[in-house]
Amino acid sequence: MIVIGAGVLGLCTAAELAVRGHAVTILDPGAPNASSIAAGMIAPALESLLEDLPPERATLLKRARDLWPAFAETHALRLLREGADWRGPEPERAVARLKTLGFDARTDRGGLTTTADWRIEVGPTLKALARAPGLVVVKGEIARLTGDALRWRVEASDGRVWFTPTVVLATGAGDPIAGLPDAVAASVAAILPIRGQLTFVATPPPPRVIRGPGIYAAPCDGGVVIGATMEPGRRDLDPDPVEAARQVAAGLALLDATGEAGVTRVGIRGATADGLPLAGPTGEPGLYLALAPRRNGWLMGPLVARITADGIEGRPPVADAAALDPLRFA
Repeated sequence: MIVIGAGVLGLCTAAELAVRGHAVTILDPGAPNASSIAAGMIAPALESLLEDLPPERATLLKRARDLWPAFAETHALRLLREGADWRGPEPERAVARLKTLGFDARTDRGGLTTTADWRIEVGPTLKALARAPGLVVVKGEIARLTGDALRWRVEASDGRVWFTPTVVLATGAGDPIAGLPDAVAASVAAILPIRGQLTFVATPPPPRVIRGPGIYAAPCDGGVVIGATMEPGRRDLDPDPVEAARQVAAGLALLDATGEAGVTRVGIRGATADGLPLAGPTGEPGLYLALAPRRNGWLMGPLVARITADGIEGRPPVADAAALDPLRFA
């Protein structure tokens, strides 16, 4: 089977299929994607707080997080359960809100600390997933898909062709691939691109992610990454130096530190109308989606992988599959 796209959702899905015994080829153009330009936050608590999510959505995010320990152990990934800090107004009210949603939280140093949010190391994790046994990554830009009841023909822009009974589209916020069935192409075209940028800063890293209004600083090798913007409707990839300088200043103030700004990188995330990914069968034989996690790709990776793999194998869907059903907007 073929997975198109090597971001976190594509790699998690491919690795899940491979560990279940399937031979999987990932086709990807090889350029940096939104998953690689991220802080690796697995953050159901602070996402629920910042987005003012209802209890049922917060619980879904928590269940997605809870799949990570087994997934990380299976694929020998380093899962960092450090928690996270929030520095913002009305910390007592924020703690009460998180506790109401079922998350551990306590006031701390003018803000709050929660043990409910975790983190993954982005670069090493992407590399480890791409090396999963049974999985092959091939560099290629896909130009067209053609399908019938038995198989899909996958054609690269350089003329190479693959045939497979199963295709998983994990193409992020990319445009629909030529040849997709009309209904699937419409679903992909409806995904909203959201531009985000972050900057590496050389400074002593904090013990855990620190977030504040419109800003975060996340530990990484040699310093921190500070981000990130959310600019709906934009696909341009040139960094905005003015915004980068603002972010860096705000992030260093959050850390109460000084540091030297390094490279600023830009990624384009995809979002659906309700903010949840598209994961699972499309209604077209052998065609599945693993797309559009908004800014929660790392959080949702194992859940999207399970839902998509279960759909391919014809297993009964897990409880959260309906919430991510690609047909829910039809």
